[in-house]
Amino acid sequence: MQIAIMGFGTIGSGVAELLLKNQKSIVAKSGQASLEIKHILDIRDFKGHELEKYFTKDFNDILNDPAVSIVVECMGGTEPAYEYVSKSLMAGKSVVSSNKELVAAKGYELLEMAKENNVNFLFEASVGGGIPIIRPISQCLAANEIGEIAGILNGTTNFILTKMIVDGMAFEDALKLAQDNGYAERDPSADILGHDAARKICILASLCFGKHVYPDFVETEGITGITSEDVEYAKNWGGVIKLIGRAQKLDDNSISATVGPCLIQNHSQLASVDDVFNAILVRGDAIGDVVFYGKGAGKLPTASAVVADVIDCAKHTAKRKAFGWGPTEENYVIDPVLQSTALYVRAETEDYITAFNEINKTFDSPLILHRDNAEKNEIAFVTPAIREKEARNAIAKLPIDVKAILRVLDY
Repeated sequence: MQIAIMGFGTIGSGVAELLLKNQKSIVAKSGQASLEIKHILDIRDFKGHELEKYFTKDFNDILNDPAVSIVVECMGGTEPAYEYVSKSLMAGKSVVSSNKELVAAKGYELLEMAKENNVNFLFEASVGGGIPIIRPISQCLAANEIGEIAGILNGTTNFILTKMIVDGMAFEDALKLAQDNGYAERDPSADILGHDAARKICILASLCFGKHVYPDFVETEGITGITSEDVEYAKNWGGVIKLIGRAQKLDDNSISATVGPCLIQNHSQLASVDDVFNAILVRGDAIGDVVFYGKGAGKLPTASAVVADVIDCAKHTAKRKAFGWGPTEENYVIDPVLQSTALYVRAETEDYITAFNEINKTFDSPLILHRDNAEKNEIAFVTPAIREKEARNAIAKLPIDVKAILRVLDY
C-alpha cells in the first residue's frame, strides 16, 4: 500500500520520519504487506534531501496515481487543503489530516464525502497533538452519554499563563518568552485570541454531541486582557486562570460552546496543567470524569497520532469505519449568557465603601477578594452562580468601572 504526504513542514516531515524509522512495526500493525511513501507534495525544493525522489509540486501526481490509497494532509489552513482533500476522497483515497482549521470548518462535508466514496477521513492529530482523544471518545467512551467536555487546548497560551502565575511575568514578557522558545509564532494571534482553541472545541463538540459545530458558533475570548492583578486575585481566591475551551450538552437540540480565560480552583484536575501541556476533561454518565493529558503539539507527538490514523486506514480498506457526525441545526449552539455561572469581576471605583455596599445588596453572599498592594480605588469580587445575563446586567448598574469579567468554573 502506498501513501502520499501533502505538506512537508514540522508535522509532515515527522510523519515521514516515523514511517521510515518504525516501518517494520507499523507495517505489521497495519495488516498490509507494505506501507510505502510514494509522493510528498510541497511547493519548496528539497535538493539533496534523502527523500528527494518522492517530492512533487503538482497535486495531480497524487490524485491521478491509482497506487496511492492513503493521503496524509499536513498543509494547514482551509485552501488549498480543502480542494485537495475533497478531490482525494472523491477519487477513492482515504485521507488522514492534522489540520484543525480544516476539520472545524469543513469536517461534516468531508466526512460525508468519505462516506459516499466508501473511504475514511480521520483526524486524531487535529486536537491535542499526540494526546489520544478523538479515538477514545468515538470508541472507548461510546457507551457513555457525554454531557460535557472541557480543557486546556492550547499550549502557547498555557505557557504564557503559567509564566504569569508562577513567575509573576507581565503578559507581554511571557508572550515574548514563548516566541523566543518557539512556542508562539511571530504572529501569535490565533493562539492568544483563542481561535486555535475554538477550532479544537468545535471538533470535540461535534464528535461528542453528534452535530457539526462551526467556529462562528463559539463565543471566543483570548488572554490578552489578563493582567497580573487578575492572577493575584485568583490566587487569593484559591485558584488559577486558565484558557478553557468547553462545550456542554443542554438537551437533544442544543449545546453551549465557549472559549475564554476562566478561574478554576486549585483542586481542579486542570489547575496543575502547566507550561505547554494540554489536558482534556470528558464527563460521561457512566465513566464520570476522565482527563487526557500530554503535550498538545510537537513534531513527533503529532506525527504519532497521524501515523496511528494511517494504520487505521490501512486496516479498514475493505470497509470504512462508522465515524463522524451529522449536520448542524439552526439555533443549535445557544448564547452562553443564558446559563448559570459565577463571575469574577475586577473594577475601579471612586467610592470603595459605596461600591462594597452596593455589591452586597445586589448579590447574595458575594465573595470580596483582596490582594497585596492593591490600589485604593480597586475592588474585586466573585458573584454567586446565577444566570449570567442577569449577573452582567446587575454588574452594569453598580457604581464601578469594570476592567475584567471572567467565568468561574467547577472542574
